[in-house]
Amino acid sequence: MASLNRVLLIGNLTRDPEVRYIPSGTAVAELGLAVNESFRNKEGQEVESTVFVDVVVWARQAETCAEYLSKGSPVFIEGRLQLDQWESKEGEKRSKIRVRADRVQFLGSPRRGAEFADGGGGEGDQAAAPAAQQGEPVSNAPDAQPQGQAAVAPNPPSDTVKTDDDLPF
Repeated sequence: MASLNRVLLIGNLTRDPEVRYIPSGTAVAELGLAVNESFRNKEGQEVESTVFVDVVVWARQAETCAEYLSKGSPVFIEGRLQLDQWESKEGEKRSKIRVRADRVQFLGSPRRGAEFADGGGGEGDQAAAPAAQQGEPVSNAPDAQPQGQAAVAPNPPSDTVKTDDDLPF
C-alpha cells in the first residue's frame, strides 16, 4: 500500500522564530504557526477557528527564517508530519506531532530594518536610489550592473511621463 506524508499550510507566526545550533553546527528553528479558518455553520452563523501548529526548520533555511520573520509574519509551509517522543524528568513518556518544514515561503514584506540578500528591500533597491536621485543615469546593460543589484532606469523626460490612462492594464 502506498503512503504519503505531505503538509501544506498558510498562516501567521505566533512568536518570533527561536534558533539554536546542534553540536555539528547545524541551525534549527522552532516556529509557532496559527492557521485560521472561517465558515458558516448550519444556523448560518460565521464561525472562526484557529489551529496552532509547531514547525521545525533546519539548516540555512532556519537562519533565514530567524533573520527575516517575526511574530505575525505570514508564511507558506511545505513539509511533513514528524512524531517526536521523549521521556519527561518525572519518567513519563511524552510525544508530540509537529511539521518538519522542507520549504518556508515568506508571504509578507520583510520586517523593518531587514533587507533581502539580493539587495532588494521591498521598496526598491536602496543602493541604486542615491545615484538616480542625483540625476546620474544608471545603465540597464547587464554587464554594467553589479551582481545582486536591480537596475534603476533613469527618469523619463516630463513630456513622456505615462499616466494611469496610458497603462495597458
